[in-house]
Amino acid sequence: MAVFLHTRVRVSDLDASIEWYSKHLGFVLKSRSDRSPAGNQIAHLELPGNLHTLELTYSDDYDLNVPEDLLHFAIGVPDLIAFCDKLEKDGIEIWPDGWREKFVSGSKMAFIDDPDGYEIELLERR
Repeated sequence: MAVFLHTRVRVSDLDASIEWYSKHLGFVLKSRSDRSPAGNQIAHLELPGNLHTLELTYSDDYDLNVPEDLLHFAIGVPDLIAFCDKLEKDGIEIWPDGWREKFVSGSKMAFIDDPDGYEIELLERR
């Protein structure tokens, strides 16, 4: 059986991205290489309890341009309101506007952007 191992995204500042994902979303640095075979700096981050990792890749000769709405990945949280309240206190914009009123009952969801503009969907999973 095949196993889904990791997803790679390019970042403009590896250290800043590691810090952002760790501080705001609870990721933990699993491994880091300052020189991959292709010449990139790579960090694998994991959310505790998950096997799939997020691979952050940086290369100083790569011009990063993240098109709006190209892709997103989703993270499940047990209490979306409490999670987003903390993010807002940290200065992170939650969208779409009025998301709290739109998702009063049933499935709750919201979006944030990472420092490079990658969209992250937050889903309440109790």
